[in-house]
Amino acid sequence: MKITILIIITSCCVFPFVFANLRLGFYGVSCPKAEAIVRDVVQRHFNKDRSITAALLRMHFHDCFVRGCDASLLIDPTGNRSSEKDAVPNRTVRGYDVIDDAKSILERACPETVSCADIISLATRDAVALAGGPSYNVPTGRRDGLVSNPKEVRLPSPTLSVSEAMQSFAAKGFSLIEMVTLVGGGHSVGVAHCSMFRERLSSFRGGSVDPTMDPDLDARLVQLCGSSNRPATNDPTVFLDLNTPFAFDNRFCNQILERRGILHFDQQLAMDESSRDMVSRFATDGDILFQNFANAMIKLSAVNVWLDNEGEIRRNCRAFN
Repeated sequence: MKITILIIITSCCVFPFVFANLRLGFYGVSCPKAEAIVRDVVQRHFNKDRSITAALLRMHFHDCFVRGCDASLLIDPTGNRSSEKDAVPNRTVRGYDVIDDAKSILERACPETVSCADIISLATRDAVALAGGPSYNVPTGRRDGLVSNPKEVRLPSPTLSVSEAMQSFAAKGFSLIEMVTLVGGGHSVGVAHCSMFRERLSSFRGGSVDPTMDPDLDARLVQLCGSSNRPATNDPTVFLDLNTPFAFDNRFCNQILERRGILHFDQQLAMDESSRDMVSRFATDGDILFQNFANAMIKLSAVNVWLDNEGEIRRNCRAFN
């Protein structure tokens, strides 16, 4: 009953927060085909590479959790100016080609009208739906930011405890259930590099298996990542969802309940007394995960947005006007 109440509160309270600032159908007059254009571009990329869902989810999160959803992550560094792309957590972010393709078409159809920040939010929504996840409406009207500073990139580390990570999410206005939702859904299609979790492996712990990790999983990951004496080259990746890595579903939640979480933080969500009941509920009822994920994503896409005459509408998402 406790979890059900939390979920109902989350669903009811997200929308006033969002719709007070952004609007559904913002481009209905100025660029009527904007959302269809983005959807078509995402479909083409998804048809070639289903991992694009994970890439766009990560891009969206990394953008919104720094200065807000202002597309500051998209800015390329130049010879005399660094950007958020230079920050260590962002060096493996990908999916920029999807945004570039959509922006190019939109600039021909409706010059200087659709923001790069809106393209990220719309593209992520469409990629989630294509992967079998929830379909949801994204209010639009964001403007693009004017600053991209790598020193401002402070994202929650995968080595944090639940309480430590919650501090970062709470600072952005998110509740515990929303944090669990975003991770439980987002990591159902994600990947992680060995460098992000190898300290959990017996080959990096003097032969001792992490008690929070299934021994069979440890053995599998040791083969991939190597050991402290001979780590694998090129920092290989592994799917966070070992069963259905390209499908947005609740299998990831079931997996971490079985001590088969790849990242320390993911596994802690299934073990910490503050969050494990929420993970269990999502594991048994995918519909609740879908509903809450849609609401949490709408809320995420509204974090510290630029509106009206603030910022700009970039002509090229990789450079300030």
